[in-house]
Amino acid sequence: MTICLSSEGNPFRRQKTSNISQADTDLLEFPLNLEYLEAEFFLWGSLGYGLDTVAPELTGNGPSPIGARIAFLDPLIRDIITQFAFQEVGHLRAIKNTVAGFPRPLLNLSRESFASVMNKALGWNLWPPFDPYANDINYLIASYVIPYVGLTGYVGANPKLNSTTAKRLVAGLLGVESGQDAVIRTLLYERALVRVLPYGITVAEFTDRISNLRDNLGNAGVRDEGILLANPNDGAEGRIRGNVLAGDKYSLAYGRTPEEILRIVYGTGNENKTGGLFPNGADGRIAKSHLN
Repeated sequence: MTICLSSEGNPFRRQKTSNISQADTDLLEFPLNLEYLEAEFFLWGSLGYGLDTVAPELTGNGPSPIGARIAFLDPLIRDIITQFAFQEVGHLRAIKNTVAGFPRPLLNLSRESFASVMNKALGWNLWPPFDPYANDINYLIASYVIPYVGLTGYVGANPKLNSTTAKRLVAGLLGVESGQDAVIRTLLYERALVRVLPYGITVAEFTDRISNLRDNLGNAGVRDEGILLANPNDGAEGRIRGNVLAGDKYSLAYGRTPEEILRIVYGTGNENKTGGLFPNGADGRIAKSHLN
């Protein structure tokens, strides 16, 4: 993939213009939080270093993430995650070339942070603690936690946008985020009945529990589904349990509001209470409005 930095080749280059309203600007800046999160998690997981090395100009001198490290991945998974990583760098460029944005917020990508998510999802403390960087399956399960949340945010934001520039940008971001989520879900679906060692819990159950946790934290009804449904009536056209893509009764993507997303990524169920992957809170006018 070529990252074009010329204004002629990139429709989002140097478009920090007055044709984007404050409301659109807020909605475009908010997902930077998730894009920073994804970029750092995928860069560190695949390469062992992050934005400070790859694209320091995009960090805004924000703090380096806590606990990020390289994952033990086989060549195919490492290649896929590396592709995701550089795609996320491109997303950061596209957004920050369109609106001013903000520096990278403090991110907690430590083993302890992801272990806490899994403990909450399952309802008990795993032992040994879940390590997202230990192997392919663990890393893919941890990856399941992240892109889908951003995807639902773009779906939720799209009908609220006014300018064609904002709509075009979000459509482009949504397309690639959806693709990433589909790849992750497909890789997990291939392993759906594999039991994650040493816990004896299947990959499918992990995804189901994580999806239920996100729905519970978001507190807005069903917006999430695991890769294997208990009842085929809940699947596409009410006919199938396999659920490689999550969708509503019409197989349309679910949407979430920024507030729902904050409740999930903070891990608190409260957009006013920080924690989880964002120990000091997310940035941007929308996120900050809930912390002031």
